[in-house]
Formats: sequence, C-alpha cells, structure tokens
Amino acid sequence: MAGSWDGSYDPGSQSDDSHHFERLHIEPLYDAFVCPLTKQVMRDPVTLENGQTFEREAIEKWFKECRESGRRLVCPLTQKELKSADLNPSIALRNTIEEWTTRNEAAQLDMARRSLNMNSSEDDVLLSLRFIQRICQKNRSNKHVVRNADLIPMIVDMLKSSSRKVRCKALETLLAVVEEDEDNKAILAEGDTVRTIVKFLSHEQSKEREEAVSLLYELSKSEALCEKIGSINGAILILVGMTSSKSENISTVEKADKTLENLEKCENNVRQMAENGRLQPLLTQILEGPPETKHSMAAYLGDLVLNNDVKVHVAKTVGESLINIMKSGNMQSREAALKALNQISSFDASSKVLIEAGILPPLVRDLFTVGANQLPMRLKEVSATILSNVVNSGYDVDSIPIGPDHQTLVSEDNVHNLLHLISNTGPPIECKLLQVLVGLTNSPTTVLNVVAAIKSSGATISLVQFIEVPQKDLRMASIKLLQNLSPHMGQELADALRGTVGQLSSLIRVISENTGISEEQAAAAGLLAELPERDVGLTRQMLDEGAFQLIISRVVKIKQGDIRGTRFVTPFLEGLVRVLARVTFVLSDEPDAVFLCREYGLAALFVDLLQTNGIDNVQMVSAAALENLSLESKNLTRLPEMPPPGVCATIFPCFSKQAVITGLCRVHRGTCSLKESFCLLEGQAVHKLVALLDHTNAKVVEAALAALSTLLDDGVDIEQGVSVLCEAEGIKPILDVLLEKQTENLRRRAVWVVERLLRNDDIAYEVSGDQNVSTALVDAFHHADYRTRQIAERALKHVDKIPNFSGIFPNMG
Repeated sequence: MAGSWDGSYDPGSQSDDSHHFERLHIEPLYDAFVCPLTKQVMRDPVTLENGQTFEREAIEKWFKECRESGRRLVCPLTQKELKSADLNPSIALRNTIEEWTTRNEAAQLDMARRSLNMNSSEDDVLLSLRFIQRICQKNRSNKHVVRNADLIPMIVDMLKSSSRKVRCKALETLLAVVEEDEDNKAILAEGDTVRTIVKFLSHEQSKEREEAVSLLYELSKSEALCEKIGSINGAILILVGMTSSKSENISTVEKADKTLENLEKCENNVRQMAENGRLQPLLTQILEGPPETKHSMAAYLGDLVLNNDVKVHVAKTVGESLINIMKSGNMQSREAALKALNQISSFDASSKVLIEAGILPPLVRDLFTVGANQLPMRLKEVSATILSNVVNSGYDVDSIPIGPDHQTLVSEDNVHNLLHLISNTGPPIECKLLQVLVGLTNSPTTVLNVVAAIKSSGATISLVQFIEVPQKDLRMASIKLLQNLSPHMGQELADALRGTVGQLSSLIRVISENTGISEEQAAAAGLLAELPERDVGLTRQMLDEGAFQLIISRVVKIKQGDIRGTRFVTPFLEGLVRVLARVTFVLSDEPDAVFLCREYGLAALFVDLLQTNGIDNVQMVSAAALENLSLESKNLTRLPEMPPPGVCATIFPCFSKQAVITGLCRVHRGTCSLKESFCLLEGQAVHKLVALLDHTNAKVVEAALAALSTLLDDGVDIEQGVSVLCEAEGIKPILDVLLEKQTENLRRRAVWVVERLLRNDDIAYEVSGDQNVSTALVDAFHHADYRTRQIAERALKHVDKIPNFSGIFPNMG
C-alpha cells in the first residue's frame, strides 16, 4: 500500500518542468526533510508514537484509508500496529525546513530571474515563468518575495515576446502573482501594462484572449483599477462584444461579463458601456442610484443614440422613473429627465409606453405653466418636442385625461392654449407645437375637435401666415397642418389664401422647387387639392399668378420620368393632378381657363394620365377633368357656315340641293379637335375611358362613366354618341356596371347612360332578351331615388317591359 502511494493529494506534485528549479537545490536536501509517503519536502511534519515523521496530510489520508478498508492502524514504514492515531507536530523540523526552503527558493528565484530576458531561449523563459507561477500558487508570502525582487516588470516585458507560448505563460504568471494581492496589482497597473493586456483581447489566438480576460477580471476586483481599465480606449467596447459573442467559449464570456460587472463601480465606465450597447448598468443607476447619479445618468441617456428596439426597452424600464424626476425634481434634474424622454419618445412604440406611464399630464402642465415654476424657454422647446413625438405616435390621446373635469388634449381650452403658445413663442417651439396639431389632426377621432377650436379662436389667418416663414421646418409643419384641416374647413382656408397677400404665391413656390420631391411639396400640393374646386376667385388668382403652367410642367416631368424614385412622388402627383383639374370647373366663366387648356393641351394630358396604373386618384381625377372638358365641346365646336342659295334656287326651290360638308364631328356636328374643343373622339380617349369601366375602384369607374356620358348628353347627336360607344366596344362594359351595382351613385349614373343607349332600336332589341339587365332596371325602378326611378321607367319602356300608353310619374320638365 505504501509502495503504491502517488501523492495525488498534492496539486503541486505533478512532474513537469516547473520543478526544474526546485531540483536544483543550492543547499543539500536532507532525507529527514522528505516525507516517506509523498517523497516530497514536508511542509507540516508530524510524528507518530513510534517516532516516524510524515507530512500531516499524507498520514491522515493513510489512516483514513485503513479505517475505510477495515484494516488495523499500522505505520506505513514499519507496518507495526499503532496504539494511537495521535499526531505530534514537529515544530523544530518544520522551522528548519522552512528556513531551508526560503534559502533555496531565493536562490532558485534568482536563477529564474536571470532567465527572464529576450536573449534567453524560449524553454528557459517558460521554465522561469512556470517556477514563479508555482511558488506564488504554493504560498501567498512568495508574492511578496516576487514583488521585492522586481520580477513583475520583467514578467510584463515577456508580453512583448515573439513567442505565443511565452506571451500566454506570462499572462498566466501575472494572474498568479496579482491574485488577491492589492500591492502587486498596483505595481502591475503602472505605466502601459493594462493597455498591453487589453490589446490581447483582440488577438486572433483564443488562448491569449482567455488569459487576458482572466487577468483583467482579477485586476477589476480592485476598485482603484476599474477607472484605469475603463479609460483604455476600446477596452469596454471589446469586453461588451465578447459577452455577446457566440464564437468565444463559455468561460471567457462569463469572465468578460464579470469584469464588466466589476467595472460598473465607476460612473464613467457605466457611461461607456451604455454607449457601446450595454445599457442595463446605466438604467439600474437611474432606478436605484443616489439622486445626483440618477440625474447625471438621465442626462447622459439623453445624449445617446439608441436604436428603436432599445428605446422601447428603455421606456419600459425607466420611463416612469424619468417622468417622476420630470415632475418633482429641481430644474437641473428636470432638464436631465426631459433630455432622456426626448430621446426615448422619438419612436412610436416607445412613445406609447411613455403615454401609458403617465407622461401627458405633467408634460402639458409644463408647457402651459407661467410664473415662478415655469420652465425656461429652451426646456419648453424640449417639452414641445416630446409632446409632438407622443401625439404623432398614433395613440388615442383623446382617451387620456390631463386636467380637471376629464379634459383631454383636444378639449377646446387646451387647443386654445396651444394656439396661444404658437402665436407667442419663437420658431423652434412654434414648429413643435404645430407638429402637435398635425398629430391631432391626423386622427379622425380628434381632428373635428381641433377644427372647432381653431374656428372658435379665429386662428385661421394666423396659421395661414406661417406659409411665408423662411424656416423650412416651421413652414412644412404649417402646410401639413393646413392640409389636414382643408377637408373640414376648405372654404375658410381658400378665403384666407385669397385675402392675404403672398401666401398662395408661397405655396406655388414650394411646389415648383426643383429639388426632387419633398414631403413639404407633397403636402403643399395636397393642401391646394383639397380647397373647393368651384371657388372661381381662387382659380382666377392661380391663373393670374401662372400657377397652372408651373404645375403642368411638374406633371409632365414626372410622367416623362425626369423626376422619380422618391417616396413622396405618388401623393405629389395626386395633388398636382387634382389642382390642375380645378381649371376645368370654371371653363364657362373664365375664357383664360379655356385658353390655358388649349395652349398647354390639357385634354391630351388628362387622356394620357388615364393610364397611370396603380394610382387610382390620378385616374379618377383625370376622368372627371375630361368630363368637364367634354361638356364644353358642344360650345367650343365650330359649326359650319352654309353657303347662300343661288338665284335659281331662290326662285325655284325644287332646283335647290342641300350642301354637303365633310370632316365634321359626328357627335358635335362641327369642326372638333382634342386640343381646341376638347372632343373625346380624338386621342383614343373613348377607348381609354371604356377600359377604366373594368377598374376595381368604384370611384374610378364612376368618373370614367361620367366622362363617357357626355357623348350622350343633351345638345349633342345622341345616336352618333351611341355609335361611337358601340365602335369602342363600350356597350357591354356599361351594362356590366349597371348589373354590378357597386354604389348608389354608380347605379344612378349607369341607369342614365343605359336609358340613352336603349333609345337605339337595335340595342334595345338586343337588351330586351337579357333578363339580367331588365332585372337591374326593375330594381332601380323600385328602389332608387325619385329621378332615377323616372329614368329607369323610360328605359323599361324602350325594352317593352312597361306599357307605353301612360307615364307612372308626372313629367319633370
């Protein structure tokens, strides 16, 4: 049993090259120093009752194994039975061994010291480093010896070795030297050593990274060194990266994480971590830190650039705490909280979290408060920005009470307060408050409250005046607000634009800017498009200012592809076409409008726009404009002048012969063209309008049908109009519109057109056999409005479904 002893209890007993120096004893090794069991120099010698001496731990293990195996207690050397297991410390021997060991280790350490230089071989350096590592692990007091021998700087120099093995072993050795020794850590941290260690974090070799992280983790346990580690450029960035790396081993990731936890003791490090994506320490300080720390961290949070997902997390974690600071802190604290909230609220989802955390009431109170506790104007600007962010997040702010009597942000008094602030502050706050109103008017649930408050306060003219300001952001906010208001107070805005010098010109200037297509331009076009289309005074002013020529130019460039690729091109084009179409509503009152349409070929342009596939509004408005133009064709066509009859024809009428004039328009009975009289028979207009009858959007179908109906209107040759539609293969699509009955307006229009078509006997005969058409007409006859029922009755008579001897309805005249 004794012969099989392997000394495995002793972690220092492995046979590797680290024992090289220990085997080189300067003084002789006495047999009395060696344990018979371990064959190692004893550290805690004890004597048995028979006088034999062993290493305490070794003999205790021997006795334990004897008991566990059921054997008698015997001496390992003599194999004689022992009466007692008592162990007597050999104090004198232990002291002698310690003195001998100290003298030998000092000499061995000196030998190792001489090998620690760049001129030594790799093997000698590695042996020296292993020896130093071993003695430091063996006895903490040896760390003091290593420090006094000035070995720490020499080991640090080995980090510059060209040998990877030497560098790794140097890092390992330094860890053993400084572990749980503050003095050694302080010496190691002198100069650029920590910077050198940090550099190993980015090495390609994972072993060097692992050793460097282990060493930094140990150094970070010293609060005095946390600031130094954090001050090294890139240290925290690399450590944060390692904690989220999937390529590092788990131990390295854990040590990097623990290192960062230790570095959190320093506020500057917490800020750096936040900057590099590790936000939780900063958020924890805001939640749990002392007031001064809370406020400084909140201020720093406001300076960070956060991605949107992080903003939501931050809002959920510290949103309520920041709101509390904003409500109750001193002015400096409130400023810090407002900065942070401004940053967080810039994303819709995080804004909604802040609303639910209760941000609206204190925010509005801060904006409206005047007097001793009011915020300085620079902070009111931040408050206005936050309010703009949360209102534009899409949350139903009308459901949030912010004052007595269940007042909300869109209560009349509060909207009046916003309008008052807009009129009495500087451009930056005005811009943000206008954006608040933009957000409120974006929602169908709150826009009418804002409209009512603006009307009751008489603020329309003052809002319109912002169109002329030089600040682009402020001007754009005002135009977007007016665009949102225009469907609900279009006439008031039209009156204001006509009555105020400069505003209309400013809008046109914005639209005509040749800088691509901006959101502001799309909003300006949208605003003009919503104004009452039959306001002759406004159209007259636009004609006088050359607005339509500029708009035509922009539309043509978009169609030609000269302007494309921006996300605002569709709303911009829709707005432009709607504005351009308003000129067709005043043709009978404004000769200049007719001249403009002829000069710039507007009829041809609108025919071309019918094929703007994918933009329903452009197609619908273009068809409506063509309807207006076509209605004027009968007034603009040039009727032929018949030559006077000759003398014979005057005396003898039987000799007279009707003059034949060729080249006349079949429908309008005169000389027509698309350019001069806006006749739809040219430019493939009829075919393109018929094609739109199959559109999925009922409003586009209705506009196309209305334009085609002008070919069957009173004052034109209806029979020829029917022929034109037949040639364009438009009869069946028109009947299909009647059968589908998508909307009441569409049915009313379809019944009118079908009645005109059925005046043609051939079509009436053909249709009379179609039970579906008859059923649709009967349905209209029973359920439509009074006028449509009359027309349906006439249509049914054409197909002999109602007797023709009397009318059911009195004549309408």
